[in-house]
Amino acid sequence: MLLRAASATLSYSPPMRFEHVHLEAFGHVLPEESITSDALEERIRAVYDRLGLHVGRLELMSGIRERRFFPAGTRPSTVAAAAGEIALEKSGVARERIGCLIHAAVCRDFMEPATASVVHARLGLPPTCQAFDVSNACLGFANAMTLVATMIERGDIEAGLVVAGEDGRPLVEETLRVLNTQDGIGKNDVKRAYASLTIGSGAAGLVLTRSELARAPHRLLGGIALAATEHHELCSGGAHTGGDGPLMETDSEALLVAGNALGARTFEAFQRELGWDRQTIDRIVTHQVGVAHKRLTFETMELDHAKDFTTVEMLGNVGSVSLPLTLSKAADEGFVQDGHQVAMLGIGSGLHCLMLGVDW
Repeated sequence: MLLRAASATLSYSPPMRFEHVHLEAFGHVLPEESITSDALEERIRAVYDRLGLHVGRLELMSGIRERRFFPAGTRPSTVAAAAGEIALEKSGVARERIGCLIHAAVCRDFMEPATASVVHARLGLPPTCQAFDVSNACLGFANAMTLVATMIERGDIEAGLVVAGEDGRPLVEETLRVLNTQDGIGKNDVKRAYASLTIGSGAAGLVLTRSELARAPHRLLGGIALAATEHHELCSGGAHTGGDGPLMETDSEALLVAGNALGARTFEAFQRELGWDRQTIDRIVTHQVGVAHKRLTFETMELDHAKDFTTVEMLGNVGSVSLPLTLSKAADEGFVQDGHQVAMLGIGSGLHCLMLGVDW
């Protein structure tokens, strides 16, 4: 996809339009283990006591009561393959018809080879099915959807599979370890670590098909993408500090403001491109970071909260899995139904925003 400059600090991606692409079937996997925000804060109580902070602050700031974790040592490929298996079974599409597999999570098994290679082998996909990873923070799954959709629209393949497995446990554990052991931890350090403590785990899969192969009516119409990469330093992660997991540092307040501004610009372009408006959109699914973020997004874009399906309070921020998992659960629970116009509003650090419209 070619990029062209729209301003010194804003990149513009040409609009995406699809006539022959269906979202055939979603699948998702959630861990059994649930950890409350209060339980995480209890593990850094000594730091809290020294700084005069109180347990309950994390939930108050994020709205996240709990998040889930896979067992220690779980590989992203394992849970991604499980979600992909569910999506394949629900779709009824034969494996030999899958022409492309993309693993689109932040987490991966290793740097090389692509985690998609492991998923490809686990699912028994044919050698004619290409497989690769796509990484773009929390927006990766949505980006992968458009890549597979473009292949289908061009007639290169007739069906494709997008999967993602996110395991937040190592990040959370390492963040707690550093807060407890690093000298000179202050209130600002705790504040910049809060976003890391909102991360949860989960996996999602999606089978996309060409119209002639589709049984489900859920047609992907297209969308729009914008980038504001001058804000790339507001959230960065992956560095190791001698522990077993990665670290992430986030300026949550600045990220909230910048992300909301980018989202508002993208939403206006999204409505124009699809010919939709706030009234005709029936259901809204977002990448879920926290309650305050979602509230500001809906207020700024003048969206109806009744059209939103929320998962963040119980699942936390599940990275690239958040958007597809939320839509999968919304459909399973009957909140999204045939005939609904569904807006998928995705955003990821960097900053990047991608919004897609589905005629469900």
